[in-house]
Amino acid sequence: MTAQLNARGDVAVVVPAAGAGVRLGPGAPKALRLLEGEPLLVHAVRRLAAAPSVRVIVVAAPPAEVEAVHALLAPVAPVTVVPGGAERQESVAAALAVVPPEAAIVLVHDAARCLTPPSVVERVAAAVRDGADAVIPVLPVVDTIKEVDAEETVLGTVDRSVLRAVQTPQGFRASVLRAAHAAAAGLHTDDAGAVEKLGIPVRCVPGSDLALKITRPIDLAVATHLLTLPENGR
Repeated sequence: MTAQLNARGDVAVVVPAAGAGVRLGPGAPKALRLLEGEPLLVHAVRRLAAAPSVRVIVVAAPPAEVEAVHALLAPVAPVTVVPGGAERQESVAAALAVVPPEAAIVLVHDAARCLTPPSVVERVAAAVRDGADAVIPVLPVVDTIKEVDAEETVLGTVDRSVLRAVQTPQGFRASVLRAAHAAAAGLHTDDAGAVEKLGIPVRCVPGSDLALKITRPIDLAVATHLLTLPENGR
């Protein structure tokens, strides 16, 4: 039976957390790396659980760590933990398989974006609730972007006004996300990409500077500083 968080909520959140995180260097699986003494996954689930719309959280953990992850998260929030796959897409599918059929809205959230504020979760869920089939939180691209060839020679400057940096959680009408996964012929780096291939429009909503993705050691340093901000406390 899937554990429930908020009986009045209408959102299920899937958290693929089985990746190794090799760019962070050797050590524990990425979602279990420590940020100020707590795993990234704990920070992420705590913030998801603080969003009033969230009823169910399903985590896809490294297969050998399922029981340990459940014990780790039990004091934080009621969660369901399932074995993840070798690829992110497999982990999302494994978690999606146990999302209750009555959950009409499903969000997919990366544990590596562990400081994402509950307000972003609510913003994404509200856009799906208001009629969008797929929603992504985004930020404007602030760097100058160059297109280059195989020899690293600049071919031109890309118009950054039409570019957006994509974050998570990404939100979907549950039937749309299931259809996208069923139709996926190859691996995709985000679930919105799979939905795009079905020809379904994806709506953008404002993301947050706090929702940075922890990929490299420097990202851990930045996240450690962000935790000192009053609005981002534990």
